[in-house]
Amino acid sequence: MSSKDLDLQWFASAEEEGRTEQPSEYKLRKAREEGRVAKSQELSGALVMLLPVISLVILAPWFLDNCIGILRFYFDRCTTSDVDDGILASAFFNYFIKMILPLAIVAMVSGISANLIQNRGFIFSTKPIEPKFSKILPKFGEYFKKTLFSGQGLFNLAKSIAKVAFLFIMAFILIKNDLPKLLTLTNVSLWSGIVHVSVMTAKLLIIAAVFFLVIAIPDYLVQRHQFMETMKMSKQEVKEEYKNLEGDPYVKGRLRQYMRDLMSQNMSANVAKADVIITNPTHYAVAVQYDKSVMQGPMVTAKGVDSVAQRIKEIAQENDVDIVENRPLARALYAEVEIGDIIPEMYYQALAVILGKVYTMKGKR
Repeated sequence: MSSKDLDLQWFASAEEEGRTEQPSEYKLRKAREEGRVAKSQELSGALVMLLPVISLVILAPWFLDNCIGILRFYFDRCTTSDVDDGILASAFFNYFIKMILPLAIVAMVSGISANLIQNRGFIFSTKPIEPKFSKILPKFGEYFKKTLFSGQGLFNLAKSIAKVAFLFIMAFILIKNDLPKLLTLTNVSLWSGIVHVSVMTAKLLIIAAVFFLVIAIPDYLVQRHQFMETMKMSKQEVKEEYKNLEGDPYVKGRLRQYMRDLMSQNMSANVAKADVIITNPTHYAVAVQYDKSVMQGPMVTAKGVDSVAQRIKEIAQENDVDIVENRPLARALYAEVEIGDIIPEMYYQALAVILGKVYTMKGKR
């Protein structure tokens, strides 16, 4: 392979690689089971920063009281206790855990919530952490392609520059506006100085967190687009997947459900094409059609109870479809056969009698 070919591959899109088809539901489902979903680290990072910062601002008085408490504790004992006294270390860890644990819990909940939002639910998979030799030896070509020579790499670079520039500008504006007050902090009490610097820091943190969240929204959309691009399939992949899934029970079930939904939506047309409507006679109505050329056996094309049953009979009368009363058969077909399914052979004898009479009256063979 020449260097020219390699360069072209670095910039190749999914369509240029032959993957022109949208990913199938099966492929997306398998990717989800393996833990591969569209995810923005920016969104997770923004929430993990924003919620703890808000918590820190709300709980600021409580944190300050604890800080004053630990300072008093150490100042009271600085001349009477040894440095290696266990009570000093114990007090430090108690205060440290007491102040850090709430923020850690908020950050953890924020991270979990961000992932649940992006994953649209809980996903558990060990696939991403399974050891792979390819992960041990880095692929520098793919790395440089993603980080430098791709739209995603340029977008990430732009994000980083925007965040650094924004933080620098906001810090400059805040310090410039507060510069007169900052210069007078040497003439005020320690308490007033701490409060002023804390308020300025809190402002900067909140503004930065909100800005990062704003950036995270388009980043998630870009990441989702990139994910769908990587999941695209070639026409050959679509054909092979279809062949492999023909016997998959899950796919068969989904196809059957799709056919049922489709036939339920087209009830009027299905009743009009039916050979006979079998009724209870008042509560149940089941439309049966049998076309030897395309069906393996008689099929239920519509069914209903109460008001839906009455509507089926009205449509049948409007389209000159025969209505036959057979209470046991109507109840059995309604309970055991779904719309679009072939009727079981155990009911063929009863159906043969009914269809025979209907075909005779209509002169149908």
